[in-house]
Amino acid sequence: MSETRQITLPITGMTCANCVATIERSLKKVNGVQSAQVNLSSERAIVEFNPELTGLGEMITRVQRAGYDVATGEAVFIIKNLSDDNDARLLERSLLSLEGVLEAQVSIATERARVRYVPTTVGQLDLRRNIEKVGFEVVDSEGELEDAEQKARQLEINSQRNYLIVGLIFTIPLFLFSMARDLGLLPHEIGHAPWTNWLMLILATPVQFYVGWQYYVGSYKALRNKTANMDVLIAMGSSTAYFYSVFVTLGIIPGHVYFETSAVIITLIKLGKYLEARAKGRTSEAIKKLMSLQAKSALVIRDNLEIEIPVDEVQIGDLVIVRPGEKIPVDGVVVQGHSSVDESMLTGESLPVEKIPGSSVIGATINKLGLIRFEATKVGKDTALAQIVRLVEEAQGSKAPIQKLADRVSAIFVPAVIVIALGTFVVWYFFIPLPVGSEVSLFTRAMMNMVAVLVIACPCAMGLATPTAVMVGTGKGAELGILFKSGEALEQAGEVDTIVLDKTGTITKGQPSVTDVFLSDKDSNVTILQDNSEDRRTKLIYFAASIEKGSEHPLGEAIVAEAGNFEMNLQQPEGFKAISGMGVEAVVDGHTVLVGNTRLMNERGILLNGLYPAVEELQEESKTPVFVAIDGTLEGVIAIADPVKEGSKEAIHELRYMGLKVVMMTGDSLKTAQAIASTIEVEEVLAEVLPGVKSSRIKDLQTNQRIVAMVGDGINDAPALAQANVGIAIGTGTDVAMATAPVVLISGDLRGVVRTINLSRSTLRTIKQNLFWASFYNVVLIPAAAIGLLNPMLAAGAMAFSSVFVVSNSLRLKNKPV
Repeated sequence: MSETRQITLPITGMTCANCVATIERSLKKVNGVQSAQVNLSSERAIVEFNPELTGLGEMITRVQRAGYDVATGEAVFIIKNLSDDNDARLLERSLLSLEGVLEAQVSIATERARVRYVPTTVGQLDLRRNIEKVGFEVVDSEGELEDAEQKARQLEINSQRNYLIVGLIFTIPLFLFSMARDLGLLPHEIGHAPWTNWLMLILATPVQFYVGWQYYVGSYKALRNKTANMDVLIAMGSSTAYFYSVFVTLGIIPGHVYFETSAVIITLIKLGKYLEARAKGRTSEAIKKLMSLQAKSALVIRDNLEIEIPVDEVQIGDLVIVRPGEKIPVDGVVVQGHSSVDESMLTGESLPVEKIPGSSVIGATINKLGLIRFEATKVGKDTALAQIVRLVEEAQGSKAPIQKLADRVSAIFVPAVIVIALGTFVVWYFFIPLPVGSEVSLFTRAMMNMVAVLVIACPCAMGLATPTAVMVGTGKGAELGILFKSGEALEQAGEVDTIVLDKTGTITKGQPSVTDVFLSDKDSNVTILQDNSEDRRTKLIYFAASIEKGSEHPLGEAIVAEAGNFEMNLQQPEGFKAISGMGVEAVVDGHTVLVGNTRLMNERGILLNGLYPAVEELQEESKTPVFVAIDGTLEGVIAIADPVKEGSKEAIHELRYMGLKVVMMTGDSLKTAQAIASTIEVEEVLAEVLPGVKSSRIKDLQTNQRIVAMVGDGINDAPALAQANVGIAIGTGTDVAMATAPVVLISGDLRGVVRTINLSRSTLRTIKQNLFWASFYNVVLIPAAAIGLLNPMLAAGAMAFSSVFVVSNSLRLKNKPV
């Protein structure tokens, strides 16, 4: 069975939520497409498909048939080493084999390759590398090397601006002339002259059929797809006023002309669309900011020479030099030097991080102090920054659950408005008599009220309410080192009422160290432990460290680190066996050694040999006792403490202040866990929890009607993170794409959880405000227009304002403190 693939298509030409539904339906009709999600705010479609059944070209064709288009980029490369036409055809075939390339033309005469491509799927760097891979050399490139999608979006905004300027040039004099005539401000011979209607017709026609042509095209395409969108409402409303006035001007029917109404409707809505497009562009500023962080070049050592190369040409294994004040170009591991690195642009943490040989460094962070050399381990699309950008883009393109209601309403909104508008005309024309002395006819009055209903309705605001807030929220999160993998995660994080914190590596540093060693008060059965106390302590560490040498458990690593302080020559254990949740067993120097917790000792029937008071004392001090038994006899206890991270206590206090129930979950004994909990002021403790039952403990909490967020390291806690309503993974920024949780904190600071919840609550509150405004606006103003309280021009202005308001309200999130 073929593997499912996912692509992102940058869509152009969308105006409202009905457009979203139309494109989704059209894409799902393509054989092989399994799912399609279209986002109005980001103007992207995320499509999952079977590549054996369909391809990019078929999907683009389906989008175009629905009346929309896909933004594409074009690049021209100057090629060296083209010897004949066969080379040109070979290069064309190679370029066309890349997913995302729509057209490729290679000319042997001009030595140029012209490529048209979808920028969200393939980039110019990929095209260059493909050309070089085939065996040709790219000398230079013509045209933009910048974001092709952004260029296409900017062209669209420029087009809207140009239409708006034309509309204003004709509409302002038309409106002023019409108002002056209607208010009697013109001389009588001019105000009542027959040619005035013809002048207004001349001024209104370019607005109607040039500035407003997009609405006619959009209406035709929507109706062809058996749906109706905002374009249908605008086209119907403005055309009714325009053609009625044409008939009056031609003398076919008596009455007053309303050319200024049709022109003002179109121009005001065009103004709203232009402002909305500009504002929507600001919702993706976070992505642009992240992308701009990347260094442009890197200083690498090749053939014993220091050479500066573009960052895109850095290869895995390259030795990279970074001087103080320079950006680290790619991800890697320090091999020489000592410095502090400012990682705040990715983690949100302001304090520089110390780097020594063996430390990981992240591309786009800034080297503050000393010169360092590091080996590149991740380049291109595999760097942490590239992964972060991809995760944020995917989150911004996804839908939050709360949007489903808006989608359902939008699907029936326009047809319902048309029915209400026709009903308005019928009621005003047939059932409500004209007042005495009225200067307008029944038909004119009914028509203008119908036009007001058509124009005031705005599905755009409803369609933009959720995606704009999600885009801004996820973008702000990325700037703070919080990665939401979907709109659903962003929404749900604000609804949790219980936070479960894994202890090791989350509340604590996860780097425990040995603090005390207690020996059994009985004679040892092991000859080499029958020396003085100091020797016995050293030998106890030797046995424990030898068996733990192959363990990856933090407590075992602490014992091995302690042995390193004495420069011990540890032995390779024989028959090593890990006992899940309890400890390890192996043979060292011919002796069977057990290292583990109380449960392991009890299970093997090993007596505490007078060490019980010491164990109690350790537990009261929040230290973890690790028992060491040799040949069936307990020889001693090693005390290990994992210090609480800076900021953990403060974060827990903030979470409780926010009204959240905070629970600590750990494999430690209950006494040890309670001792730690008391120092950090956690009321509820789940102790002695084996790794395999963490998820069931989360499930138990959920059965009590709690909405649970689990905070863990994203790997050991994977089942629990998946079981929780919201999984929050504490990461280091280098493996963010691998984390299983829907929310990833790039830094290990627990205060990031507080920011996550606050940001989610703010975003959810903004979404609800937007939906309330969009709903309230339509619920109140459509009836107001139906009962004749709204002039069509005021209706058009209010409609244009509604979408701008929703986008602007979402943008307020950028400046809200979290």
